[in-house]
Amino acid sequence: QVQVVESGGGLVQPGGSLRLSCAASGTIASIGTMGWYRQAPGKQRELVASISSIGTANYADSVQGRYTIARDNAKNTVTLQMNSLEPDDTALYYCNAYIRDIRTLSFRAYWGQGTQVTVSS
Repeated sequence: QVQVVESGGGLVQPGGSLRLSCAASGTIASIGTMGWYRQAPGKQRELVASISSIGTANYADSVQGRYTIARDNAKNTVTLQMNSLEPDDTALYYCNAYIRDIRTLSFRAYWGQGTQVTVSS
């Protein structure tokens, strides 16, 4: 089976930085687009950043210039470097990856369990 696991959340003061990591493992044939979503209390889950298999990155307007997404195809990992964090960035952050399973040879979306990011003084 396939697993997607995030790490790196925590509590940070406004203006600070955090780095989130996500690793996919298991019966993986290939990985397509990987991305990070976030969901704040009372709000819908929203796309923060995504990166294609060839490294093309896209960002939400609210994080453009502050966040950087990167991936390592050899290690099946994706990271999100978050700088100049603001209280509005507080949310549960989820890793998402489109993965082709060796067993089925079909792509589907996999989600991590989420990691909490809290920006507060």
